[in-house]
Amino acid sequence: MTIEWLYLGMVYLFCGVPFGLVVTTILGGMRDVREEGSGNIGTTNVARVYGWRVASLVLAADAAKGAFAVAYGHLLRPPSVDWDLLVTMAAFLGHCFPVYLRFRGGKGVATGAGAMAVLVPAAVGKAALAWAFVLAVTRRSSLASLLGAVTLVGFVLVASPQHLVIALALAIAIVLTHQANIGRLVRGTESAVMAGVHRGVPAGSGDPRDLLGAPLAGDPPGPAA
Repeated sequence: MTIEWLYLGMVYLFCGVPFGLVVTTILGGMRDVREEGSGNIGTTNVARVYGWRVASLVLAADAAKGAFAVAYGHLLRPPSVDWDLLVTMAAFLGHCFPVYLRFRGGKGVATGAGAMAVLVPAAVGKAALAWAFVLAVTRRSSLASLLGAVTLVGFVLVASPQHLVIALALAIAIVLTHQANIGRLVRGTESAVMAGVHRGVPAGSGDPRDLLGAPLAGDPPGPAA
């Protein structure tokens, strides 16, 4: 086994770390995201269960592991389209099919975006703006992710055509991980990303407290408001 294949295996294992579960557990969350909302460990379901403040930490962590995998891979071997494609897909597969959770992971959007950000940062930045705009307008994270992946292909085609094959592979993979969401979008039954709830704070109640805005598990109760 060459060092390159060993590294790809390590990328799969490293990017399989389920930060959606890790972050909420470290912060003292009493609700298992695998048993709430959609049951997914990714950013969107964390946002549904614990709010966007916690979800933003998960988003950053999932993106960082993809970015780290590609960046460190460049230290191991000079950048090339073939190598970057292998590392990006290893990171994506690790996140989506983690051995730690019986191969039930996230949808791979943040991890894939982090990997691509090392290769074509400007294109990823523009695609992220498109993602944020669609999410703000439609409140459907799946639709935002799918359109973000498509726009990324277009931005990469213009800015860095040599990386087009990686962007295409990633976009196809994201479509595949969103098959169930696509079906619900077509039927009009896809749920919106809700304001997070924690310790009995209902979504849409006007009180947007989430895990970071409420006392953590084990903390003494504060003074009555």
